Amino acid sequence: MNKKKSSIKLYIHYISINIRCMMQYKSSFFLNVTGQFLVSFTVFLSMFFMFKRFSSVEGFTYSEVLLCFSTILLDFSLAEMFARGFDSFSVMVRGGDFDRILVRPRGEIMQVLGSKFELTRIGRMLQAIMMFIYGIMASGITWNFSGILTIVFMIIGGTVVFSALFLIYASICFFTLDGLEFMNIFTDGAKEFGQYPTAIYGKKILLFTTFVIPYSLFQYYPLLFLTGRSGNILLMFLPLGACWFIIPALMLWKFGVRHYKSSGS
Repeated sequence: MNKKKSSIKLYIHYISINIRCMMQYKSSFFLNVTGQFLVSFTVFLSMFFMFKRFSSVEGFTYSEVLLCFSTILLDFSLAEMFARGFDSFSVMVRGGDFDRILVRPRGEIMQVLGSKFELTRIGRMLQAIMMFIYGIMASGITWNFSGILTIVFMIIGGTVVFSALFLIYASICFFTLDGLEFMNIFTDGAKEFGQYPTAIYGKKILLFTTFVIPYSLFQYYPLLFLTGRSGNILLMFLPLGACWFIIPALMLWKFGVRHYKSSGS
């Protein structure tokens, strides 16, 4: 228990160091936050103009799609904020910095997580929260305890899945010494196509995002419950079921650590 407390305390210390470093350049920080907000805002505009032409997509209204997109954008932003160390892990491997991590008396994952913390992603999070509030007001959904709990589960499940994808990306670097860009299909790509319920892309995509990379477990199925399209209360717990994806990601990471060979830098 004491070891866990000290690890958490150390991780918080890592975060505070990163924040203090960013605050040394306040103008740069606020410009980056604004940039993150504006980049995501262009996606919002594309959705806005599309729904000016079409009233719904596969039966989902504009406000319901906003709920869907804002949730997945918040999930991705949270994962990128806290798991940014995995996203830039290839630099650590190529530079030999991971060698120093291995000889320290702390877990490798916690140290990599603490190596990078992107507070600038708060710009995207702010936009996600704004879209979510608007979606709540415009959707006409009756909000009760189960609805609020579903949203909380969607945020937890989505953040875990995206963090697991970043962990997989980092694990591959043990063997390639460089990040593979195709992984962006499952991270940044998911953020883009996740703005709409995954079922609109066809049955094969829905099956893939249910049983392989479980986007739909924290996006599509709980949305059915929120919007009243299904009364099955089990759908609200599916986002927690998506957390299973962290298990193969951790197994791949441990496999990579066992077979790690220094880059020689």
